[in-house]
Amino acid sequence: MNALERAVLGLKSADAAVRRIAILELLEISDEDAVVELLLAALEDTDADVRAEAARALEGFERGEAVEALLPLLFDPVDDVRRSAASTLAELKDAELGTRLLPYASSPDSFVRSTALRALRELCIPESLAPALDALAADDPAVRREAVSVLGYLKNPSALDKLQVVALADRDPLVRRAAVGALSYASDARVVATLMRALADQWWEVREEAAVTLGRLGFVEAGASLVSALSDPYWQVRVGSAAALGRLRVREAVPALSRTLTHEVSNLRKEAARALGEIGDSGAIPSLERAREDPDADVRKLAALALNKIAGAGFSVR
Repeated sequence: MNALERAVLGLKSADAAVRRIAILELLEISDEDAVVELLLAALEDTDADVRAEAARALEGFERGEAVEALLPLLFDPVDDVRRSAASTLAELKDAELGTRLLPYASSPDSFVRSTALRALRELCIPESLAPALDALAADDPAVRREAVSVLGYLKNPSALDKLQVVALADRDPLVRRAAVGALSYASDARVVATLMRALADQWWEVREEAAVTLGRLGFVEAGASLVSALSDPYWQVRVGSAAALGRLRVREAVPALSRTLTHEVSNLRKEAARALGEIGDSGAIPSLERAREDPDADVRKLAALALNKIAGAGFSVR
């Protein structure tokens, strides 16, 4: 009896545990057509654990029949089965297969809708623009978050205005954070004002994302707002602001970044040292010299590197 025959026999067992093991054994068999056929049949097993295992096993097989069989499982009465099917569908890399998800991106079932949007995200299918825009008005924040992610990956300018509204006004902080991050694709200076306003959001996670996004976009107009954010009560926001100021090479930030080199959080001291090196202003030399005695080895290393950069720019360093 070969491996395939043993797996077939196991799938016919009355014991659900044996059937689950048989599914795992199928993954060691090279006959893809036979394996997929057996896994598709297992998706209809009476035992939820077997159905879930089969759904997970199909992750490695991007085939139309597999996608078609997994989609109905999003409505399975057992949560684990639904989650397993969702996880496998989210791994799709074939845009042509992904088009089969489009009708589900408008489903009245929030789980199904968010799953379809999540699977569509990285496929960048132009047809996903409309359902993603519609989903921004969904009651479920999970649906709105996935919709924002789809729009971020699509990088379609027509979504920019709505994303800015979501970034500032959505009632869920995780949705606002996702929208702020999605704005990182924009080359339009209009988003700078929105992101600077997001630096004052009541949730620090949103403020942190706004700082990081401003750094990515490279608009120096944000410099003053990012300097102010170096005084944020959350060090995570300060880290993002320091990194952004370094990338933007904002010389006006040198005094505030120099003071930051004495902060109790070493991650913040590291980012401040790195940023001062990127800015390359001689005014940072005294603070960086002191940072060479920092108790954290990484801070000392970054301070030394920053001083080398400043020296390379022609300034005298002790």
